[in-house]
Parts: sequence; structure tokens; C-alpha cells
Amino acid sequence: MKLTRTVFALSVALAALAAPAHSQVKIGVIASATGPTAVVGLPQRNTVPLLPTKMGDLTVEYISMDDASDPNQTVTLFKKMISEDKIDALIGPTGSPNAMGLIQFAADSGTPVLAPVGAASVVLPMTEQKKWIFKTTQNDDIIAQALVKHMVDNGVKTAGFLGFNDAYGESWLTVFKELAEANNIDIVATERYVRSDTSVTGQALKIYAAKPDAVLVAGTGAAAVLPQVTLVKQGYKGQIYQTHGAALPAFLSLGGEQVEGTILAASLMLVLPEIADSNPAKPIAQDYIQRYTERYGQAPATFGANVYDAGLLLEKAVPVAAAKAKPGTPEFRSALRDALEQTRDLIATQGVYTMTPEDHSGFDERGRELITVRDGQWRLLKP
Repeated sequence: MKLTRTVFALSVALAALAAPAHSQVKIGVIASATGPTAVVGLPQRNTVPLLPTKMGDLTVEYISMDDASDPNQTVTLFKKMISEDKIDALIGPTGSPNAMGLIQFAADSGTPVLAPVGAASVVLPMTEQKKWIFKTTQNDDIIAQALVKHMVDNGVKTAGFLGFNDAYGESWLTVFKELAEANNIDIVATERYVRSDTSVTGQALKIYAAKPDAVLVAGTGAAAVLPQVTLVKQGYKGQIYQTHGAALPAFLSLGGEQVEGTILAASLMLVLPEIADSNPAKPIAQDYIQRYTERYGQAPATFGANVYDAGLLLEKAVPVAAAKAKPGTPEFRSALRDALEQTRDLIATQGVYTMTPEDHSGFDERGRELITVRDGQWRLLKP
């Protein structure tokens, strides 16, 4: 019996020596692959198989789930991933309201969240709770600055606003009001709608009656098309601007002729062939697009790139955190948060990330391009 026990103990010790000298990192992913936000969430979910499977000496497991565009379901899934799957970080969710609902839970559990959402309010103003959230899209102010500059350069004096009645729309209205006031643009009409609306005729009529020089629509995905199409059909002839939430193929296919001439500021991915080869993000974006297209037979929407960039951010931060603590522990998650916050000059698909304690998005002007719709295609808007 003693000999058997000795042999068994020796075999366990040898097995331990022979095992790989690394442990596994668990990353949760929550995307809205179904529901009203699916046109944004699908390319995000589809991007998961393209994410790094090894970060430094650590292998990575991705646990991907669909919240059906429901903020309550987002919270439920996040809690499950924390308590049952013991994730080290989360990529997601798809929608800004969904992300806002996770802030307190991320802070309470000490879990870094890389949110591919539009609303800057997810990370601004910075608080003790929001320090666990990082954002892989351009903040509203960077995008809005480009749009308002174009308005000023083209003599816009009055503007209308038609945006979501949620965190995304509220964030955009706040930023737009501040920039408009600073640039002597009078917002003469403000209307809101919900993502699932099938008609915005009433809101559009009020905007039309105010006769603004330009209108800013603050929506995402297919829901960004409805207000613009409604305004155009009512006879509105002024310039219509969109946020980067409209930057996807469905906006063009659903909007057709009614979205010709739209102006937005968004990722260089929309107009990649027109981007100079000297742009450091171009080859990263080209590689992502090629890999996605080879796998799915079509190019990805820019929203998928937000998830891809989250993978690149983690790929750089995880080895730094692993030098301080073991994955699966609160100490590792805290070290990972710190490492993400210390990201400097990381070139990704949409620009260059440099995070600070005050800025958890990290983009500057290199993360946007001024773009228009011409002949049913996205085109770089040149001065």
C-alpha cells in the first residue's frame, strides 16, 4: 500500500512538471446578436473567433453570450459570468444602455469591462465605479467636434436634433449642445425616439417646421435610418449629419437614395482604400477585414472592429498583469485594470489608443475621418 501511494504521488509530481507553465485567462463576451441592436451586435459576436487565443504565455478562453439587446439580460449574464465562469474581464455589451447598467456591478466585482459602445457617459465623467470601464469606440466629443466644425465651415447657423431617448441619445445631446453654443449654432428643435420605433413622423414634422439649416440624427444601426428617411420624404432639404453609430452597410442599403449626401465622422475602416498608406492603423484594419471576410464571406461593419480592438488591448495588458498575479484572482483583475489604463500608443483598427486615468477611450483625432455618402457608398469627405 505504501509503495502504491509513493508511486501515485510521484506520478502526480511528474505530471505537474510536465504540464504547461501557464494558466488560462477567461474573457466573457456579451453581444446583442438578436433583438433591435442585432445589426450592431452580429459583427461583434462574429469577431470573437478572430481574437487572440494566447496572450503572452497564457491561453485564453472566450465565453460568448447573447443578451438579445435587453439591458436586464445583460446584467444577468454578467453576474453569471462573474460568479460561475470566474471571468477575468468582459468584452461588451453592444448597447450604451446595456453598458451603463453594468458599471456598478463591474466596480463591485472588480472586473475590467471593455465596452464597444458609443456613449461617452460610460466612462465620463470618471468616477470610482467607472474606472473599471474602458471604451473601444471614439468618445462623442471627438466625433462631434468634426461634425460641428463642418457645420461652421459651411455656414450652418441653426440645427435640429433627433436622437435616441436613452444613454446614447442623451450623451450626444449634451455634447452637441455644448459645441453648438460655443460655435454660435442655435438648436431650434430637439426631438427623441426609442430604438424600436417604427415611425418618427411626429418628431420629424416638428423638426421640419423649425426649418433648421442642418439636422443631427443620433441613433445607431438600422434605427439611425428612420429619422433621416422620414425627414427627406417630408421635403427637408438641409444637410443631415449622423453619428458614428450609423457607420454600417445596412445604413446604406436601407436608406438608399434618401441617405445620399449624409455626413458623419467615423472609423477609417469605412473608407479604407482612400486612406493613406502612411496611416499606422491601415494595415491593422486591412488584416482584420481580410480575416473576417475569409471566414464569413463579407466585410465586417466597424462595430466588429470595436471588439477586435478590445482583444488587442487585452493582448498587451494581460502579460503585464500576469507578472503581478495569477488569472482567476481579484489581484489579477486589478492588475489588468491598471495595465489597461497604462496603454500607450497601441495601434489598432480604428486609430491609436493611449489611455490615462482620466481617459478610458484613448482616441485622439487619428481615430476619426470625415465621411459622406456618395453613389450609395461611403466616401472620404475631402476639404
